[in-house]
Amino acid sequence: MKNSMLTDISAELAAEYGAPDTPERIQFDEAAYAFYTGQILLDARKEAKVTQLELAKRIHTTKSYISRIENGMINPSVSTFYRIINALGLRVDIVKPIS
Repeated sequence: MKNSMLTDISAELAAEYGAPDTPERIQFDEAAYAFYTGQILLDARKEAKVTQLELAKRIHTTKSYISRIENGMINPSVSTFYRIINALGLRVDIVKPIS
């Protein structure tokens, strides 16, 4: 690969969505986090062979709420995220990076 073809993703994000900590960039980051979270939960639900309706019943919410999470339209609260994880028989590990 030629050096001229390499691109700094930070520069690309700044050009497209604004510099870090600007309102535009914060809005983009939140949307990206919601999308990523939704995809993780969607994949986990499908791997567990659980429908949106079944998952909604397990955590006492609605199918449309699960759909909005999986489609990245909303970010679940931390407590809802953990309820979903538990309902799917998964766990979250928080680890400190090696320094």
